[in-house]
Amino acid sequence: MTDFKPAPVKPPVPISALEALDIRVGTIVAVEDVKGSNKLVRLRVDFGDHMRSILAGMKRERADVSVLLGRQALFVVNLEPKRLAGEISEGMLFDLGYADGIVPVLAIPEGPVPNGARAG
Repeated sequence: MTDFKPAPVKPPVPISALEALDIRVGTIVAVEDVKGSNKLVRLRVDFGDHMRSILAGMKRERADVSVLLGRQALFVVNLEPKRLAGEISEGMLFDLGYADGIVPVLAIPEGPVPNGARAG
């Protein structure tokens, strides 16, 4: 990673832009293949009071996506549902690195926290 150069910082936004996002901790309880897609997997995520199906383009990033089972991670849960490969995604995995062209890693809490805990 010695060749990595951070991208320029984006222009300032009002704090209300950040407050509009609902980022929560969830535990990945299932990882399933999305038929017909060479990059998408379906994550079943427990947010404490409900479960969601979230699609993530992870097949090419990890040799074995099953290592994600039982892991807590951050998810954006108030995005409009989006249809990908004929399926509905009910949120977005909040990972680090993809936008910079490096192999992404999960954004995870430092220690276990209750599912549904909010970031911010």
